[in-house]
Amino acid sequence: MTIQDLYAEKDKLERVIASLEELQRAADANSPVMGRAKRRGRKSMGSEERQEVSERMKKYWAGRRGSKHQPATDARKANGN
Repeated sequence: MTIQDLYAEKDKLERVIASLEELQRAADANSPVMGRAKRRGRKSMGSEERQEVSERMKKYWAGRRGSKHQPATDARKANGN
């Protein structure tokens, strides 16, 4: 192999490497880590979702308050203690 052949091979390899690097950059730009930052912490709620949660929690706490009205002595007697 002559030096000219080696230089031709080197040029060919450099073009292939450059195209592979370009593909890698394009793939990295589309990745979720590089393309956009990941959100940390809690997700934000829309007003409709917030209202649904509010209504659900009001029902939950109303039920909890309703079951608390039993005196402690009655609860012990019901359990057999």
